[in-house]
Amino acid sequence: MEHRIRVLVAKPGLDGHDRGAKIVARALRDAGMEVIYTGLHQTAEMIVESAIQEDVDVIGLSLLSGAHMTLFIDVADLLKKKKISDVIVIGGGIIPKKDVPKLKRAGISGVFGPGTPCEDIVDFIQKNVKR
Repeated sequence: MEHRIRVLVAKPGLDGHDRGAKIVARALRDAGMEVIYTGLHQTAEMIVESAIQEDVDVIGLSLLSGAHMTLFIDVADLLKKKKISDVIVIGGGIIPKKDVPKLKRAGISGVFGPGTPCEDIVDFIQKNVKR
């Protein structure tokens, strides 16, 4: 039986805009992935705990508030602290290009800005999930 990729889509922090996250979640479902959407206003601890409980392959973070350098990195650091190395973390939202290398060094595998085709996100996940 083939393993279906499981993705946790989360909105960290106080950002209340989730339309993009819901669009990506729908595209991932349409591509055959299982998607768990946590809803708004999640802490790093809540996101990582949900990822553990749901046994996900991917955590997808969506943020438009500009706090990505703190909130995305908090999630990646907490995964490292808990010795969870088989879950990839991706992020999307309003993220300046200059921040992308820092995020990748911190453990964010993929960063997707506004206008990224959903197919690109699906392809990235399919190519990078450890099976």
